[in-house]
Amino acid sequence: MWCYRGGSISTEPRINDRIRVPEVRLVGPSGEQVGIVPLAKALELAQEYDLDLVEVAASARPPVCKLMDYGKFKYESAMKAREARKNQAHTVIKEMKLRPKIDPHDYDTKKGHVVRFLKQGDKVKITIMFRGREQSRPELGYRLLQRLATDVEDLGFIESNPKQDGRNMIMVLGPHKKKTEAMAEAREAQAARKAEAKANPGRSQNAAEEGVADGGNTESAPVEAESAETPAEASAEA
Repeated sequence: MWCYRGGSISTEPRINDRIRVPEVRLVGPSGEQVGIVPLAKALELAQEYDLDLVEVAASARPPVCKLMDYGKFKYESAMKAREARKNQAHTVIKEMKLRPKIDPHDYDTKKGHVVRFLKQGDKVKITIMFRGREQSRPELGYRLLQRLATDVEDLGFIESNPKQDGRNMIMVLGPHKKKTEAMAEAREAQAARKAEAKANPGRSQNAAEEGVADGGNTESAPVEAESAETPAEASAEA
């Protein structure tokens, strides 16, 4: 009886002496087609060019092999995969909670958070929380959701229309801008700020001196960091 004893199956292509076929279809270092040649001849050419003979299509008949610097090829492939992971974006759903009779100032604050989330390319789940007698007037929540959607219509759209969910009313806003686009713009803006700071080093120094002259009473807006590779849900209660 055949028994598999474990161990990982290598996904690396066969190179040089590990290639076990009588002949190969050879591709040159620049991609030129050399043709079908004996394996010994292909290995000889690899030594002449100081390159590796790499099997790139094992299922072909005969297998296709290419002359290349395999170490350089592996490094470039790893860098491409790393860059792809870096640019990979996952959809994040934020949550913003409001009350039907929210104060105008609080509404502006909540709307500011929604604007920021949409600019980042994230979806936003808006929840209107009803309490007590407010549950008998769902139209208040509906009008508030419609107002918010209108206020941010240049950044997002209604992905899920308002619907009642127990004591709450829920609506989901989707961003016009894709997450990858938002990330790219954020990187460009950061690079522009660094370039400006490098070109005008005295400006940041003057700002620091002014802060000291004012007694160090400087305020900085809180910065919220989110992982682009891990979906999360942020909630803010009214």
